[in-house]
Amino acid sequence: MMPKFLKFSLIALLVAGCSASTKKQETDFVSNGIKIAEQQIEYQITKIDKTGKILNPRTLINNNIQYVSFADWTSGFFPGSLWYLYDLTKDEKWKVEAERFTMHIDSAKYLKSTHDVGFIINCSFGNGYRLTNNPDYKATMIRAAKSLITRFRPKTGTIQSWNVNSGWQSERGWMCPVIADNMMNLELLFEATKLSGDSSFWKIAVSHADKTLENHFRQDFSCYHVVDYDTITGEVRNKITAQGYSNESSWARGQAWALYGFTVCYRETQNPKYLDIAEKIAHFIITNKNMPADMVPYWDFDAPNIPNEPRDASAAAINASALYELSTYGQPELAKTADKIMTALSGPAYLATPGTNHNFVLMHSVGSIPHNNEIDVPLNYADYYFLEALARKKALLK
Repeated sequence: MMPKFLKFSLIALLVAGCSASTKKQETDFVSNGIKIAEQQIEYQITKIDKTGKILNPRTLINNNIQYVSFADWTSGFFPGSLWYLYDLTKDEKWKVEAERFTMHIDSAKYLKSTHDVGFIINCSFGNGYRLTNNPDYKATMIRAAKSLITRFRPKTGTIQSWNVNSGWQSERGWMCPVIADNMMNLELLFEATKLSGDSSFWKIAVSHADKTLENHFRQDFSCYHVVDYDTITGEVRNKITAQGYSNESSWARGQAWALYGFTVCYRETQNPKYLDIAEKIAHFIITNKNMPADMVPYWDFDAPNIPNEPRDASAAAINASALYELSTYGQPELAKTADKIMTALSGPAYLATPGTNHNFVLMHSVGSIPHNNEIDVPLNYADYYFLEALARKKALLK
């Protein structure tokens, strides 16, 4: 018969061994993700430099890279990815590249025609300022925040997302559409108050978050994509979708934007109602009956042909990054879910082999199926949030 002390020693060794193995797995997906991202983005920059221009890669169209201008809503993600490579590696070459590509989109600070100036500037200049304290970046962020708040509609208490006088949006009969994605632009306003001391940015961000909390969510804490407001009465006119399967379906990336946005709102305000909704959104996503085992969602949780529907790696990456932060607010078990997502994204099903995938990092994302646009392609924001999630995981490991 085995002595008790020996039995307990063996159990302790087994537990320690399992723990060490898990730790190694976690370290492996971080180091491997960084390594692949460095290779892919280095190839990408080499290809861009051969043109003699500074180009900003977004996705693929007909198997060709689509490059975008500073005014495109995704223009901040490639510079932001460069900043995260610098953050993750401390290699000065990535700082140099990040500075070069960031300054190329500086004119975006004057944009008043889009709510996405928050995405554009915070992901690029925001990360640059966080890592360098460059006063020019600070000035750009404040100026961009001033542009963003011109879209605030006092009657509705929200920042208007899309313009309604041109493009496909003009065909919907909307007055003041507010989309779940717009929660992501509030971080720039919170930052602008800290940088300038002007509380008006903070107040507008809180007003928008409160209205979104009030009107965007169903009883199961899934969120509508679009809520249209009446600019005269301030009342809700309609709750619909633009990029989801149907008005009452749960568009996967919309849920991810809401999760991330309210997590940021809690960080910046410490208001428990934002933490509460973030946790409930997380629960809806994680426990959804149509969530695949690897936690990389189908493009819409209610798409009609599941499991034969495209997956959206971009939604998964956003979820992982948000869950890592949310795990630090009293829910440490959420980090394990984020690890599961990142393990999947770091595997061969989603992480590109160096030199393939037109030098984007992740494969298999979805832009907008209803618009027949960017279906099962790489997207620069999938890469950005994947790198951000790696940085957050690395910080947690420390």
